[in-house]
Amino acid sequence: MFRPFFRKLRKGFWVSAASIGPALNQFDEEMDVATTTVLPDDVKEGYFTVFAVKGKETQRFVIELDNLTNPAFLSLLEMAREEYGFQQKGVLSLPCRPQELLEILKHGKVNEAAA
Repeated sequence: MFRPFFRKLRKGFWVSAASIGPALNQFDEEMDVATTTVLPDDVKEGYFTVFAVKGKETQRFVIELDNLTNPAFLSLLEMAREEYGFQQKGVLSLPCRPQELLEILKHGKVNEAAA
């Protein structure tokens, strides 16, 4: 069910070295395509970014991958699939108010701590 989401997430992190600049093209000539991971400075390993978008309210969130097991967060991903499909370009947008996403993430942390 979420295989296309993970494929899009992984694809968004990989960029061809040729598109970044000639300085990165000094790799072994036998390699067909050299790739490198390009992430914003505030996105650490084990995290990904989403936008909570509802009307004019938009906020960017850096979220732990652990939230992919949170049923409420998975529900938001399903809503995003229904509303936007898998053809979204760029960062994943979730159809909810930023405050709603904060509550879902906070509730997930509380449940995780209680377990």
